[in-house]
Amino acid sequence: MISAIIPARNEEASIGRAVESVASQPEIGEVIVVNDQSIDRTGAILSELAARVPKLKVLVTNDLPASWVGKNYAVSIGAAAANGDWLLFTDADTCHLPGSSRRALADAADHAAALVSYSPEQEMHTFWERALIPVIYSRLSQRYSFERVNDPESPDAAANGQFLLICRKVYRTIGGHEGVANHILEDVALARRVKRAGYKIFFAPGQGVVQTRMYRSFGAMWEGWTKNLYPLMGGTPGSVLAEIAPLAVLAILAVLSVYLLASHAPSAWALSAVALTVVCAARLSYGVVSDGSLYSVSFIPYRLLGLCLYGVALIVSSWKTTRGSVVWKGREYKACV
Repeated sequence: MISAIIPARNEEASIGRAVESVASQPEIGEVIVVNDQSIDRTGAILSELAARVPKLKVLVTNDLPASWVGKNYAVSIGAAAANGDWLLFTDADTCHLPGSSRRALADAADHAAALVSYSPEQEMHTFWERALIPVIYSRLSQRYSFERVNDPESPDAAANGQFLLICRKVYRTIGGHEGVANHILEDVALARRVKRAGYKIFFAPGQGVVQTRMYRSFGAMWEGWTKNLYPLMGGTPGSVLAEIAPLAVLAILAVLSVYLLASHAPSAWALSAVALTVVCAARLSYGVVSDGSLYSVSFIPYRLLGLCLYGVALIVSSWKTTRGSVVWKGREYKACV
């Protein structure tokens, strides 16, 4: 029923877990991993897996054609070789929990959806992950409301390429990954094409369905988010300003509070109390948003640092994108918002 397609470029740390978790799903008839010119142990690990996982088929890419993003080219090769009625595009850094494919098919049937996607549960092991990732996903949950995305009357469309299940016929109708060959955010671009073609989308949180640890170092996390963040948050100078302005106000208020408290002036206490109240209210509201996005309020202490990192990452992302190119996994791509 389902063909799972996984692009893999230098994924030795996670490819084994991803393949085995996908292959364990009874609804998945084949697992196609496309080795995208990996130079680490990814190829060796896949050879070992192929010897004991009957569902696994390993393909390799040739030189990357002009105007293609590497991931898009790899999964297009996998899709061309797939036999399933449904195509599940997923990443090498994911772990699919038991019953995930069955649930996705049930959601597709219940909502008459041609595309089903989940935003995976994030595994965060380091200080930097806990600071930045909840901030980004709380912002994304507000910008890409599941309710609006799932509403056929709303133009909003989104999906997460770490778990994107699409009807094969619809995939071909909208032009597949060939139609979004140069898009860094190919998942959102595919979702927009699906919705514009008149098909339904079902997008939901992925707790209990799929988990991911996206980045295993600060450098990889920084490169990844500064590649994606500007287009994710609107891809215009106005959208950046709308995100940065509230952060600047909070930073100014926080600094003002410290300054006023240090001055010991009688009137300073009242002013600092007002400033601190605003800052604390923002932190509390973050806790509510985070809890609504299924992040624990225990992440609140990371709030201020996370906001600072988010603001800088967004500015750097906008600079990279408007400069004309971004770098990901050793390849430089022309920016496409």
